[in-house]
Amino acid sequence: MRSVRALASVLLVGAIGTATTSCSLAGGDDEGDRERAAADEVVLVTHESFTLPDEVLAAFEEESGYRLEVRSAGDAGALTNRLVLTKDDPVGDVAFGIDNTFASRALDEGVVADTDVERPAGAGAYDLEGEGGDDLVPVDTGNVCVNVDDTWFRREGVEPPRSLEDLTEPAYRDLLVVPGATTSSPGLAFLLATVAEYGDEWPGYWERLVANGAKLVDGWSDAYQVDFTQGGGKGDRPVVVSYDSSPAFTVDGEGGTTTSALLDTCFRQVEYAGVLEGAANPEGGEELLEFLLTPEVQAALPDSMYVFPVRDDVDLPADWARFAQQPDAPYAVDPAEIAENRDTWLREWTDVTTR
Repeated sequence: MRSVRALASVLLVGAIGTATTSCSLAGGDDEGDRERAAADEVVLVTHESFTLPDEVLAAFEEESGYRLEVRSAGDAGALTNRLVLTKDDPVGDVAFGIDNTFASRALDEGVVADTDVERPAGAGAYDLEGEGGDDLVPVDTGNVCVNVDDTWFRREGVEPPRSLEDLTEPAYRDLLVVPGATTSSPGLAFLLATVAEYGDEWPGYWERLVANGAKLVDGWSDAYQVDFTQGGGKGDRPVVVSYDSSPAFTVDGEGGTTTSALLDTCFRQVEYAGVLEGAANPEGGEELLEFLLTPEVQAALPDSMYVFPVRDDVDLPADWARFAQQPDAPYAVDPAEIAENRDTWLREWTDVTTR
């Protein structure tokens, strides 16, 4: 770590397009000023769901001496696409939020620089295989799973679904809402779960799912917070694609929770961070990677971003320990197969779901 310097805690969050013009680097004419500014700050490019407590972010600035600037770039897919399009003129020093469904694209395109970050106990289990895989540092993990509103099913006297195939049965017609695979990271994860389950026959499964009244929306927030009956709004769909951690956020105040994650429907996501090739401050970027693996950051992840830490020596919040159960054998698709077929699968998915 660099020597501690007293710097004001400044956190700027905004879209990349606008942030470029508001960034302290923009608009300067003197190359020396630019280089000095780059040496004093670390720019983190991340997805729109990134958040950590202010005191945690301030601790990085205090301990490292770098000012931290955070720039948002949509979801994991939009983030990766942005990093690829700007790889010759990187928009930051570090990227966080590239998940295992998009990691191969970032690596193949040469977006990520070589790094040497030591993994704490447990984190190495999530390392990517293949050349350059260890340059992306695992930070958090979670599983995309079908969730059900248990109170709705009890009230209606209907047995909840238990499997992907159940969702195509007439008993569950017009009950499911799904974030889109082309517009949402959990939506893509759910598509991959069906690819893992049905192989080449997955388009047929989606035809039956859509024919059974599955509602498709743009993103997770639309699905869970608007259409799901336990999402806090006035939703009318008691089945939703969400996360294994979601039941920890629907506790009923009487020692239970009102929702369940169907653990036989899950696809594991892992989010990674890496220093960008051509970063203005690679040394500061590597310090930020190390910081994201500290116990302080890892312990803050569940309540801040609804994901599990990759360290195995961090205690989970009490509600997580009780209600956020993880699947023993989530669906998986080989990253190389995802890289080879992602675009084709998304085109086929769009064709099937828009007929």
